[in-house]
Amino acid sequence: MPYSGLGTGFAGLVVADGVFPALEATSRDAALLALARAAAAHTDAPASALQAMLVAREAAASTGGGGGVAIPHARLPGLPRCIVLLARLPVAVDWLAVDGEPVDVLVLLLSPAEADVDHLKALARIGRTLRHPETLPALRSARKAAAMLAAVSLESVPVV
Repeated sequence: MPYSGLGTGFAGLVVADGVFPALEATSRDAALLALARAAAAHTDAPASALQAMLVAREAAASTGGGGGVAIPHARLPGLPRCIVLLARLPVAVDWLAVDGEPVDVLVLLLSPAEADVDHLKALARIGRTLRHPETLPALRSARKAAAMLAAVSLESVPVV
């Protein structure tokens, strides 16, 4: 499973072909389905199983952390390492986020079921990168996958 090869920010976790500048989805469930379909190509799990895991996670508590960003995530048995997909929605959707704002930036994190520390480190790495003041504006203005990947590769972002 090839990765972006970029080690700063969380870009090093993003799988090749895992950046979507205009993910077509008009609801949270449609976005989760689209992400599950895209992620299935990078795992041994079918899209339906990934979707069910993501929907169950959202039912437990929204992954919309505020600022128009959601980080849906799940643990997957047999996954060799954490993988990330990055997407932007052309139109923000209701995600039941903590701040009540709609979401337009999505970061899907799939982690090995048995890798608690790696999962937490990846979430922290993603969170730190997204909190950098230049990251979200750069993601929102990016029109191509390479520009989105560059936005989460900012050199000034400390890495775990």
